[in-house]
Amino acid sequence: MKVLYLLFAVFLLLFQATSGSADPLFPDTAECRSQGNFCRAGACPPTFAATGSCHGGLLKCCSK
Repeated sequence: MKVLYLLFAVFLLLFQATSGSADPLFPDTAECRSQGNFCRAGACPPTFAATGSCHGGLLKCCSK
């Protein structure tokens, strides 16, 4: 049973994520959000306009 606790501690340290250590998976999403916009699956709300894409073209980047 002591080995189980040690194994859990090792897995916890191995899979620990650090913020900002990896490149964004979708650069278009990071660019959209850095401009203060948001991503949406359907059409943008009535007062917003679609200015680009997110998640590799699957979503729309909505801005005011």
